[in-house]
Order: sequence, then C-alpha cells, then structure tokens
Amino acid sequence: MISKTYTPQEIEAKWYQYWLDNKLFASKPNPDKEPYSIVIPPPNVTGVLHMGHMLNNTIQDVLIRKARMEGKEACWVPGTDHASIATEAKVVAMLKERGIEKKDITREEFLEYAHEWKDKYGGIILDQLKKLGASCDWDRTRFTMEPSLYEAVIDTFVRLYGKGQIYRGVRMVNWDPQGKTALSDEEVIEKDVQAKLFHIKYPVVGADGEFLTIATTRPETIMADTAICVNPNDERYVAYHGKSVEIPLLGRAIPVITDEYVAMDFGTGCLKVTPAHDLNDYELGLKHKLPVIDILDDAGFLNEKAVLYVGQDRFAARRNIVKDLEEAGFLVKVEEYKSIVKTSERTGAVIEPKLSLQWFLKMEDISKPALENVMNDNIKLYPSKFKNTYRSWMENVHDWCISRQLWWGQQIPAFYLQDGTVIVAKNKREALRKAQHELQLFALTEEDLTQDPDVLDTWFSSWLWPISVFDGIENPENEDIKYYYPTNDLVTGPDILFFWVARMIIAGYEWRDELPFRNVYLTGIVRDKQGRKMSKSLGNSPDPLDLIAQYGADGVRSGLLFSAPAGNDLLFDDKLCEQGRNFCNKVWNAFRLVKGWEIADAEQPTGNTLAIKWFNSKISQVVLEVQDHFSKFRISDALLSIYNLIWDDFCGQYLEIIKPAFGSPIDQATYDATIGIFEKLMALAHPYMPFITEEIWQAIAERQEGESICRAAYPVAGEIDTQVLADFEILFGIVSKVRETRNTKQISPKTELPLAIKTEDVARYKQLESIIVKLANTFAIEYVSSNVENAISFVLKADEFFISLEGELDVEAELANATKELEYNLGFKKSVEAKLSNERFVNNAKPDVVEKERQKLADAESKIKALEETIARLKAM
Repeated sequence: MISKTYTPQEIEAKWYQYWLDNKLFASKPNPDKEPYSIVIPPPNVTGVLHMGHMLNNTIQDVLIRKARMEGKEACWVPGTDHASIATEAKVVAMLKERGIEKKDITREEFLEYAHEWKDKYGGIILDQLKKLGASCDWDRTRFTMEPSLYEAVIDTFVRLYGKGQIYRGVRMVNWDPQGKTALSDEEVIEKDVQAKLFHIKYPVVGADGEFLTIATTRPETIMADTAICVNPNDERYVAYHGKSVEIPLLGRAIPVITDEYVAMDFGTGCLKVTPAHDLNDYELGLKHKLPVIDILDDAGFLNEKAVLYVGQDRFAARRNIVKDLEEAGFLVKVEEYKSIVKTSERTGAVIEPKLSLQWFLKMEDISKPALENVMNDNIKLYPSKFKNTYRSWMENVHDWCISRQLWWGQQIPAFYLQDGTVIVAKNKREALRKAQHELQLFALTEEDLTQDPDVLDTWFSSWLWPISVFDGIENPENEDIKYYYPTNDLVTGPDILFFWVARMIIAGYEWRDELPFRNVYLTGIVRDKQGRKMSKSLGNSPDPLDLIAQYGADGVRSGLLFSAPAGNDLLFDDKLCEQGRNFCNKVWNAFRLVKGWEIADAEQPTGNTLAIKWFNSKISQVVLEVQDHFSKFRISDALLSIYNLIWDDFCGQYLEIIKPAFGSPIDQATYDATIGIFEKLMALAHPYMPFITEEIWQAIAERQEGESICRAAYPVAGEIDTQVLADFEILFGIVSKVRETRNTKQISPKTELPLAIKTEDVARYKQLESIIVKLANTFAIEYVSSNVENAISFVLKADEFFISLEGELDVEAELANATKELEYNLGFKKSVEAKLSNERFVNNAKPDVVEKERQKLADAESKIKALEETIARLKAM
C-alpha cells in the first residue's frame, strides 16, 4: 500500500542505511570499467555544514551518481582537512575552559589534546553530508594529518628542498597577531574601511621652527621610523636633502633621504620610512641600507624597542599617541580616508607586515606547467571566464611562505645543529645519518639535533590531495593511483582557485607530470535575497539540516540547483526548497495515481498507443538535452529539462491522455508501458533526487536484496520519431486554444464544443482525434474545405481551426485579435527572410539550422495566408 503523502525523513533514513549496508558507494579498480573519480574539497575538521557545502556537495553527488549509473567505476573520495590555524584556535579555547594555558604544556601534550578534539568533533560535517545523500565511498575517508598523508607531506618537503626549490630566509611576511603565525598572500582578505589619515610634523634638526610633515594611517609606528624620504626632483624639499629630523615625542634623529619612488603629488610628498612594518618601506630600506627597528611583538603589542607605550596593544597605542601628539603640537590635522585593511582569513585579525625567518617555496618555475595547461584547455575551467583571473594570478606569482608558527600540523622536517647548520630529512634518525655520513660528524647523537618547531601551511598538505588520497606519493605505482588518477572533475568555489586549485595542478605536474583533474566546475556563492553573502554574523544563513528536516533532502538538493549556474552567485530563497519539495510531491502523487489504477485485459486504445510513442520520443529528446548540458557542466539546465519533462509532459499531458475514465480500468499494455516510463523517469532524476527515486523504483517491481537504482542503468536516447513529436505539438496547441476560448468566453469545462478543421492533411488529425476530443472536450471533429461562419478561428502551422459559438461571437474583438496576430507574423516573416538573405549565415551555419529557418518561413507564410482569409471573412460579417 502506497502512503497518501511522501514522508522524506522516514524514507531518507531507510534508504541511506540500505545503501551503506549494501556497500553501494564502494569502489575498487576494475579494468573492465571506465574509471570516474572525484575527490571532495576536504572541509575543515572545525566545520559544520553550511549552504556553500550544500551546493558544492550536491553538485558532486549529482556527477558521481550519474557516472555510477552510466556503468563507470565511480569513486568519490571523502575526507577532512586538519586546518592548522582554525583547529589550533579551537583547542587553545578548549584548554582555557579547562584552566590550561598552551605555554604551560609541552608540544606532545598539546597534540594529544588536539587529537582528542579532532576525534570528538572532526567528523561532524561528514556525518551531516550523509543527511544530504552524499554517495561517497566512506571506507576511503582520508584526513590530512593521518600517518600516511602526513608522511606524504614530509616527503614532498624533503624532495623539493633537495631540488633547491625550498629555502629559508628572512622576508617580510603577513603576520597574524592573533594566530601568532605567518600567512601566505592568499590567506589575507582585503577589506575596504573608513580610516583616518594623520598629518604629523617632524622637527628639522638644527633649524628651529622648521618641520617636515608626513601623512600616515599608522602613527603608532613612528617610533620604528628610520628615515624620511622625499623625491629628489621635488623643489619643496631640496633644502632638506642630507639633513635630519627628529621623531616627535621620541626625539631620535633620522636622516632625510631621496628616492624617485616617492610620488610628489601624493600626500605631503614626504614619506616616513618604517622598514620593519611595511613591505615597500622594507625594500626602500634595503636599497638605502637603513636599520630595521621592529617595535611589535608576535601578539601585536609594542615591545621595548618602541621606548614609548611599551606593553600596549597596537590600537591602544595608536589612540594614546594621537592624543599625546596633539597635546605636544605635532599633530597638524586628521582627515577621513578610504583605505584597505588586510585581515587574516582564519582569525579576522588585522595583518601586520613583519620581518620573519620563514620557509619558502620558489614558485616561478614550478608553476609554469600549471599555467600552460589551463591556458591551452588541457584542464578546463567552467565557466571559462575564470581563466583570465587564473592567468593574472599565475603570471604574478610570489614565492609561497609555507611555514606556520603553530603546533597542529606537519612539523617541518628540518633539524639544526648547535652551530646553526640545517639538515633536512624525513625524521631525526635520517637527519643523524646524514650528519654522520655526509658531514663526517660521527660523534653526533640525536640529542644534538633540534627540529624546527614550525609546521607547514595547511595548503601544503591539501595541494597533494588528489594524489595523496590514493597513496600516490608514498607508493606512486599502486593500483589505486594508476586506475583513478587523474581524477575527472573537481567542484569547488572560485575563492580558492589559487589557494588550492592552482597548487593542486602544480603538484600534479611536479609529482606525476600530468594533470590532477580534467575539469574544474566553479560554483557561485550562496547569497540571501538581498544579495548578501550568507554568514553567521549577519544571521542570514539557514541551518542546512533544518532545511532538510522541513523540505526533505531531495527538496533542498533540487531547490538549490534550480538556479545555480556555474560561476554565478545563487540568490537563495526558501521558496526554492519549497519548489523542490512540491516537485517531490508531484512525482509521488503521479506514482500513486498510476499504481491505483485497476488493470484489465483489454485492447489498447489508439490514442494511448500514440501517446506512448510520443512520450518515448520525448524522453529520448530530453536525454540528449541532458547529456549535452552535462557535457558543458550546465547542471542546473539539465535539472530543468528533467523537471519540465516530468511536471509538464508526463504529469500534465501524458497521464491526462492515457488515464482511464473514473471507475474504469486501464489496459495492461498501457499500464506496463507507463510503469516502464516511470522507471526511466526515476533513473533520469535519480542523481538529483536520490531518495524519492529509490523509494519509487523499489515499489515499481520486486527487487532482490542489494539491488538499487544507484546502480541501475542511466537512460540512453532511443529512436526519436520527429513526426509524432510535431503531431503532438500541434495537438497540444489545439487543446490550449480550445481551453483558452473556454476561459475567455466563460464556458464550463464540462460543456462540449464543436471543432472543425480546415486542412489538406486530414489523416494527421484523424489519428489524433480521440486525444483531442478527450483533452479539449469537443464533439467529434468535423473536417471542412471552406471557412465556418460565426466561429472563432485560430491558425496552427498551415491549418485553420474553427469553434462555433452560435451567436456568442464578438466579431470586432476577433477581428482585432486576428489583425494583431497577422502583424506579428508579418514581422516574424521579415526577420526570417533577412536572416536567410544573409549569405554569411547561410554559408556558415549548420545545414539543419538553415533548414529550420526555411521551415519557419514556410510556416509563417501559411499562417499569414490563413489569417488574411480570416480577416476578410470577419470583415464580411
């Protein structure tokens, strides 16, 4: 017995467990099958499911389920990222709640707590993905800090260091004072802010009453100034070349230097040079051999080198120094100033440029294959507009700062001797062996070696992900990596195109000399109805699990994809999920209707035979559409084609044609064909709506334990009868016009109407008669050779149709409608003639496209002729 309503929660839990129990998502290399593999963009272990995850993973699941049904050996590898900064912050917070400070415990103790936290919370998001219906091979779940993946990262570092591509040096880096670690450029988010520009005057040494005025947004750094720089061609300051000025409040003298780097028309033309706290100032300082005074500690507090405001937070120091400068008469003015502030992607803290001893990966040469193979479309980006962004990044790539001042992560495999000698090796034992044999230091022991305390950037592990999940670093010839790699498609957001995508491509060519994936589908950002990015702080992001509870997973999945074109943002509205739920209910009610019919051993009506033939052609037509959409990664367009086929063509037309009269049975042949059609439709929709399609597929026929629509064959296009498709297009046009007439004349749907057809192809309509009569509720159709008096008429293709209304005809209104339609068709004809008279179009367009235009012209000419006759007849009334 099929329940009256579809209850997603109960059905979803039942079938997901069934899929797991029967290992329907499991995959292993199969030489008899074409491999299809996707690696999940590993969510942070700190994460919980949000709308971006929902969109991204739904698309991945659609792709993997379709491939599985197409008979490919589909493998979707799940996993999580250890997320160094974010996870360490969570663990530190957990320890504080327990009254423990990180500084009071050892690294080993901290890592024990970190693993405890990860084991408790790290798998939450993967469990949530199961609620969505994600068909990952869960037995393959990987974690970027698990032993084998950890070793892969260490091996990568050692290998690249050995090739001279990794080096250690003091560089100006992005410093996160809250996370107390360096960041790469890609981990920095720029924000537009309304700042203040402070104009401060510096007394000129030996010239009472003379000052040089600078403008800065960071007055708290003046104690780190080591020069004032002016343009040598700036006539205003020629007299001060080679002189000195005093830093206000501090009184320390600094030189006035000249450099054409300073823009004469910007600000006051005087630049304070602070090499320790600005990248450009650092480069200027190197050029002029200026000292470097770093006045900030790792947490962003002023240190002893500042002399003033020692121990104060940088922003507190800013407030205090501005007050003191004003009181001392050094503050000239304060202006509102639109500025850009760099913040940490992980903690949100304002970034400090900081000179720091860090590890770097040289990027210029190693990144060249990754640029070349995206530009030549060996790896395709969808949409392709992102190629320009990608090229811009890759052509201006900087060396990658890969070290982080954290404990949670892969510890850098560099070991130091007491004299500062660096030995890079996989572990301490290997480092000792190198020291003894290569450096001839035979008396050395492991106690003489100290490992670098820093860890590697999280992205330095995740850039290996498509290789390391198949253990391709440690064992480059294993069965999995040889079968599943390169992977097929990557689905991710454009915000990590360089963070992660480009680096995976670099790693692919560096490690295996080939691409890591063939296609990159870049999703848009999920925004609210006002266009705002969804976030917890704005309170505009619904909980995905609440949406699933309310609308069902299938409703949410299809709802999200109704309007999610690649690369374009999705304006999310709950109504999308409501539309998805309504679609599920429509499918469910249609199935209940069909399964509720009584079946009889009777002859199949001619109309039903035709309807089945029409709908099978329609399915084949849509299958081709869907495959074309998928080939271009138009995932939403493919869904809309399936949606229209089921909602409009199947439920709205086909079932109306073949359903028996109330209380009457249906013939066995029609019933069997309809059940077969239903099975095809469920297979077509399954990648998008896995749960309801499984429930119906299982109810259609008795299945063996372990059988599932997950592994049923995906529909392929059969023969397409273009004639029957054209016939039914006219049929539905007739029905629509008759129904439109009823509405405008307020005639009851139960009232039969007389319909006459003026045509040269009577046989065409004879076969359709029973369907027209049934759907339009007309009398038996009359065929005429001349116009019917006192009737409403309409034209379809070259034929004219008449509905007699006996005295109810409004001649003036009908004349106006016919005239308007004639004007439209004359304009349409003119546009088609213009296209066909264009030799360039006729010679370059595909022959079938040109033929379609010629057919449009012939149809328009037939309509125009029939409309002119109708107008003449109406005028004669």
